[in-house]
Amino acid sequence: MAKQLYGIIGHPVEHSLSPAMQNAAFKFLGIDADYSLFDVAPEKLTDFLKDMPSRKIAGANVTIPHKIASKIYIEKHGSLDENARRLGAINTIKVVDGKLCGFNTDGPGFYRSLVEDLKFEPEGKSAFILGAGGAARAIVMYLGNGPQSIFVTDIDSSRLDDLRAHYKKYYDEKKLHLVAAKDIKEAILQCQLLVNATPIGMKESDPLPIDPDLLQPGLYVYDIIYNVARTKLVMEATKRKLHAVTGLGMLLYQGVVSFEIWTGKKAPVDVMRKSLKETLKCQAPQ
Repeated sequence: MAKQLYGIIGHPVEHSLSPAMQNAAFKFLGIDADYSLFDVAPEKLTDFLKDMPSRKIAGANVTIPHKIASKIYIEKHGSLDENARRLGAINTIKVVDGKLCGFNTDGPGFYRSLVEDLKFEPEGKSAFILGAGGAARAIVMYLGNGPQSIFVTDIDSSRLDDLRAHYKKYYDEKKLHLVAAKDIKEAILQCQLLVNATPIGMKESDPLPIDPDLLQPGLYVYDIIYNVARTKLVMEATKRKLHAVTGLGMLLYQGVVSFEIWTGKKAPVDVMRKSLKETLKCQAPQ
């Protein structure tokens, strides 16, 4: 049997830790497979997805900026599981009999990390989400009706409108509040959880995604950025004695679910976690 090919589709994608994690899992379980980086510009995404079966790519993860566009393509040309439909974006593809099947493991991965890593239970509390793109939408839709309120802001108002239209198909739209820039302070003061679901923080030159003075006492902070050990947001929150984590745990747990979708085998979680931490340490500036 030929080696199975997997990878991660994004742009840029060189920062990804997924190859180390997934290849470690394949090796540990003796699976003849290889997981690579697929840097795909937005204008080339459709062609890449269409060519996946002919290129013998068995599956892939999907990251920024392709999560929503890939979902739209696969909805037309393949199939989506119910979770992917509800979350409105995909981050995992499996090729079955030449057809693309889309899944979303971001929501489950985020929730498990939120509870296990940040020690935060969102039910009955209020959350503020920075960003309304693919990852943010998955988080909002997976949290669903659990929180008392969910506040979301984004510089792109059309993303907010799309999120609201999608949310109200499944949940009580009164729980979702779209926040203009001038109202961010007032909204955050009502929340116990702040989630950075934007790409701001991936680059060392990036500013803080939010005014640090809004990090009030008692706020829990989750930054989904995972390619650095401690983002500027996490460092600032920690300095103010707040509970804060990066998205490494979210990456781990969404990768665990993706692996199990592709292989049908139980993922070696400890092996994958160790590989992630070791790779991140090696990538850190010396």
